[in-house]
Amino acid sequence: MSPLLTQLKYLLFNRAFMWLLLIVNTLGTIYGYIWYQWQLEITEPIFLIFVPDSPTASLFFSIALFGWLIGRHFKLIEALALITLIKYGMWAVVMNIWTQFEAGPIGFVGWMLVVSHFAMAVQALLYIPKYNFKWIHILIAAIWTLHNDVIDYVFGQMPIYRSLSEHTHAIGYFTFWLSIVCIIIAIRVIISSPALRSK
Repeated sequence: MSPLLTQLKYLLFNRAFMWLLLIVNTLGTIYGYIWYQWQLEITEPIFLIFVPDSPTASLFFSIALFGWLIGRHFKLIEALALITLIKYGMWAVVMNIWTQFEAGPIGFVGWMLVVSHFAMAVQALLYIPKYNFKWIHILIAAIWTLHNDVIDYVFGQMPIYRSLSEHTHAIGYFTFWLSIVCIIIAIRVIISSPALRSK
């Protein structure tokens, strides 16, 4: 292993850094729910849990991080965190950059969302050595993720990007395949780990 990778691994799994990352993700989660507040106010109660996608993904990761710090594995939460962090992190990156081309400059806040959501996806991948879930957890997480897509694009509860509203069908199609790719990544985590593969 190269010195750079060794240093990166030391940083990632340093408890002080992980506590800091937990704080950052918790604050980001809170900010995310506030960001969705206006949409939640016009959402039917039955759909509320499915609307704030990105903050719920970072909530999953925050819980997983907390578990690692106290020496526990919340296995279903870890599977949900891996799949949804990558999915909604990359989804928001694509949507905001698409908005830049479709409607013009997205400004500081837009680019802040691009950077922060890309960081969500990256951290999910960087902590792959920490995940400890089973096939059943991937199955449940996959059902949750694909069910969320149905709620979003069949029942019309997707995050609202008014400048992209005429592309809803294309966005739904892209989102479905993004979900499949993220589920495959989780499957690859198990396949590439002998310890997980035997479970």
